[in-house]
Amino acid sequence: MGKLRDISLSDKYTQNSGMLFMSGNQALVRLPLIQYQLDRRNGLNTGGFISGYRGSPLGGYDAALWQAKQALEATDVCFQPGLNEELAATAVTGSQQLSLIPDATHDGVFGIWYGKGPGVDRALDALRHGNFSGADQNGGVLVLYGDDHPGKSSTICNHSEPALAAAMIPSFYPANVGEFIEFGLLGWAASRYSGLWIGFKCVNETVEQTATVEVDLDNIHFTLPDRGELPEGGVNYRPIAKDPKLEEVIVADYRIPLLHKFIRANHIDRITHGDPQATGKLAIATAGKAWQETVAALKLLGIDKARAIELGLSVYKLGCIWPIEPQGIQQVAERHSELLVVEEKKAFMQPQIAELIINLANRPRLSGKRSPEGDELLPSSLSLSAQMIARAIALRLVANGCEEPMITSYAEQAVAEAAKSGLAVMRTPYFCSGCPHNTSTKVPAGSVAMGGIGCHAMASAYRPDTLAPLQMGGEGCNWIGIAPFTNTQHVFQNLGDGTYYHSGLMAIRAAVAGKVNITYKILYNDAVAMTGGQPVDGPISVAEITHQVLHEGVKRCVVVSDYPEKYRGNSELAAGVEVLHRDQLDQLQRQLREIPGCTVIVYEQTCAAEKRRRRKRGKLEDPAKRMYINPAVCEGCGDCSAQSTCVSIQPLETALGRKRQIDQSSCNKDYSCNRGFCPSFVTIYDAQPKKPEALEIAGSLFDGLPTPQAPALQGDSYNIMITGIGGTGVITVGAVLGMAAHLQHRACSIYDMTGLSQKNGAVYSHLKIADQNSDIGAQQIATGEADLLLGFDMVASVGGDAFPSLASKTHVVGNSRVSNTVIFQFNPDDKVDNSLLEGKLAERVGEQHLHLVDASTLALKLCGDTIASNMFMVGFACQNGLLPLSVEAIERAIELNGTAVAFNLNAFRLGRVAAHDLDKLLALIEPAQPMAALPQSADELIAHRSAHLTGYQNAQYAQRYQALVERVRAAEQALDPASEQLTATVARYYAKLLSYKDEYEVARLHSDPANLAAMRSQFSGDMRVEYNLAPPLLSKRDPVTGHLKKRSFGPWIVPAFRLLAKLRFLRGTALDIFGKTAERKMERQLIADYEALLAEIVTNLNSDNFAKAVELAALPETIRGYGHVKERHVAATRQRWAALLEVFRHGEPEQVVQFQEAG
Repeated sequence: MGKLRDISLSDKYTQNSGMLFMSGNQALVRLPLIQYQLDRRNGLNTGGFISGYRGSPLGGYDAALWQAKQALEATDVCFQPGLNEELAATAVTGSQQLSLIPDATHDGVFGIWYGKGPGVDRALDALRHGNFSGADQNGGVLVLYGDDHPGKSSTICNHSEPALAAAMIPSFYPANVGEFIEFGLLGWAASRYSGLWIGFKCVNETVEQTATVEVDLDNIHFTLPDRGELPEGGVNYRPIAKDPKLEEVIVADYRIPLLHKFIRANHIDRITHGDPQATGKLAIATAGKAWQETVAALKLLGIDKARAIELGLSVYKLGCIWPIEPQGIQQVAERHSELLVVEEKKAFMQPQIAELIINLANRPRLSGKRSPEGDELLPSSLSLSAQMIARAIALRLVANGCEEPMITSYAEQAVAEAAKSGLAVMRTPYFCSGCPHNTSTKVPAGSVAMGGIGCHAMASAYRPDTLAPLQMGGEGCNWIGIAPFTNTQHVFQNLGDGTYYHSGLMAIRAAVAGKVNITYKILYNDAVAMTGGQPVDGPISVAEITHQVLHEGVKRCVVVSDYPEKYRGNSELAAGVEVLHRDQLDQLQRQLREIPGCTVIVYEQTCAAEKRRRRKRGKLEDPAKRMYINPAVCEGCGDCSAQSTCVSIQPLETALGRKRQIDQSSCNKDYSCNRGFCPSFVTIYDAQPKKPEALEIAGSLFDGLPTPQAPALQGDSYNIMITGIGGTGVITVGAVLGMAAHLQHRACSIYDMTGLSQKNGAVYSHLKIADQNSDIGAQQIATGEADLLLGFDMVASVGGDAFPSLASKTHVVGNSRVSNTVIFQFNPDDKVDNSLLEGKLAERVGEQHLHLVDASTLALKLCGDTIASNMFMVGFACQNGLLPLSVEAIERAIELNGTAVAFNLNAFRLGRVAAHDLDKLLALIEPAQPMAALPQSADELIAHRSAHLTGYQNAQYAQRYQALVERVRAAEQALDPASEQLTATVARYYAKLLSYKDEYEVARLHSDPANLAAMRSQFSGDMRVEYNLAPPLLSKRDPVTGHLKKRSFGPWIVPAFRLLAKLRFLRGTALDIFGKTAERKMERQLIADYEALLAEIVTNLNSDNFAKAVELAALPETIRGYGHVKERHVAATRQRWAALLEVFRHGEPEQVVQFQEAG
């Protein structure tokens, strides 16, 4: 292996030549730094001004700018985020007016406006005015517009160049990170030369790409042709005249032709494949991301540059997609029989090209979205893939006389392969643990809510009472158009604090003016969480919001908080504003929906992810309070999930069935799970969760590890698909491996597809490694082109971007431990079937290419934290010879990353050991006593439940249980001596009904020494506990729901628990004061009814009704919970019980088919 590069992470902003490793956002940060340097070299004293509004794919640009604050300030580049997109565009217009203001300190200002597609729409008037007034000759403006073509992080798919064209703003379209710097500098030069603002199209694949980029400031030169005759006043910045027609003449008749001159002189449009002089059969005109995919498509068809010349095929890469420079495209068109336009979304370049070539003497046939014959070629509504483009190219080559039909068949085969789907199971985005929106977006039964822009928009995906959002800033205004035509009298509207500051206040003003009945819930989270936790763009506080909305004329404003005490005595709040605890939200909403007019709730609770970050940095108090679920008391009803929908609530499989546990490592201390009506919740104070101790790993463990044989690249890219769950370090792994490639003097491209997926959804990272940049191709890994899948999450691995990329050549390194999906929060019985996932992968790549390891368990036991599993798997893949990287390069990249270096190096090396000698690792973690297996057979279940019932009541009670179960066994074995399905079912569920959790049992389980020891073993420190209970005889009822309210009981109650547990002999007797409640009577009646049911089953069991007998016997599975929760489950089970019993007795009803005579 050659010597590794000597680099630092700051090189991307300081090094003026050589290969740099940077992301799209970082390239856009470096861009103004380079422009400043170039201007200084040319004797210009310029500054830079950047303003805009974040949004995917430019959601992280402002964060990257803030991180480079010192470098920007040192080069006189001012970054001022916009309040919204149109005001930011106006500010950028101001940067070009410097020459009009006295006492200027600079010769000019080069400007950047940025925003996503909807921001372009919003700011279009400001952008049009800026463009028509023009760019300063020493300034220039780039309009960075982020288009989310597939709509992965948008309410509507974006395609902004038609809108910019309407404002006469040209669009440059870079194809990759390397072209960001080239096209950005060309854009400013073109802007200064022509006076136009220059659009700069950014898509997910370029902004979220990280790649090796070559930079050489000494070789940056632009050709500036003679501009010829100019209008009076020139073409650069000129104040808008009184005659609008004149301004349009300036743009259309002077500036646009100058731009075309600049494009020709600087070869912004160019032929990348084919002979520039020869005639040919097919020319392809394409741009940006579509050009990258076209190059990948040619590779799929086996067409390199030499083969393209043989086939008479040319590729014309347009750098400017509006207005297309005429001469270049006309020259290409005249030399080919057909011109195929490959572009994303609806046809935009094709109509321009059609107009430019229509009068050519040698006019070619024109195809694009459709063939000349009218057949569909390329979709307008889907993001184009290399396979789609390959098929279109192959069809048009054959139509133009190509005698290689295998090309067409190959392309069609690839499309068919892409159509093969993974499993239906998906890992969809969802609120973070402890997210305020879990609570704030709920509305009372019977009410309607309207969604808004922000993380809280996910509420509309999971709550049927919440409508999907419309455009940012229009929140609630749709109700103005609905209200006159419905009997619904009121709606709630969710409005994020960022949107409120951006434009939402105007919507509230409109609702007041419209005299509609609406309650705005302003969700004050203190951070823009959807795009990375940035602050809101300006001064805003809860107190200021209360004053603003009341001055706008809202009828009532109430502040709701998780800590209302911090507002006590707060004189800054507007007069008359009440402050309530969030637990009173439901009652408050019921009150406000009865008030005519517009009302406002300011729901204040810090974003959970931001709260976690601040606590780690010591900037926010970390409460010494946690929740713990006693699994023995838990019924597995899922009411805690129903109340909180918190992803930190996880399933726990026990001998008595599925229970719940809190993942303390992900818990953000929201505590809303404690609203679940269940006595299993224990509040822990002054203690921290115990982390498993990392094993002392002797250095000798790593001695003798053979150097892995890395796969050869052989003039092609090595493609690695990385899958995982958002927030677990997936992107970091891609960055580390990419840096390792860079260190080894290799080319690299990483494309991270995240968006909302960072919120517990699936994350995909496309990593390509090659010897040189020209071998990389498109950012995304094409269908069947993955060489390795690093599957940190198996669910993500069988869906999304990952599954189509797999083929028989692909090796899969997968983590066999699978986490539940968000569906578990809504379906307490949901469980991901590992065997289905593994089977689907094996079917795709072959058993011999499937390498599975329980990385989560090994990482936890060896390193003390499951977060080590990712680097563990990287080591596992490396040692198996599946990474084209050296061990030294990966370890150096881990060191450069700078986060938990020793921890991650250890995990990486342990993964290598696991690949080489797994038994050696397993020997280190083998427990002294193997964990007892859960009882499964009938005999195991009977023995386990008999012991449980003896502790619950007494031996006689257990004998009652055994006697009935044995009667069922006798009946079943009379039917089939080998069968025990019915017996095992009855053994499980008869015991469940017999051991209903009354006050005696809850007291026994909470005071049981084993359960107390289990709880204490999970925490360290001077632990103080409180028990959260709602004893029927002692508790008050909620005035809104009518349900019993829980309250906390201190440690003094444990002796009372012990005393009460000893009194369980009173259960069911005349002295049982607890047994007189309706709930206890219901539970005893269930036992009697179940015993009667079993008696009937024993008497009438036969082979025809056996299956229904098992279903009937299993009905208690759905009877769970306490109080009103249990009552609801019992009512539903009773209905199912009656229906099944009818079938058991009389068989399935016959299906009657009625035939109707023809009339």
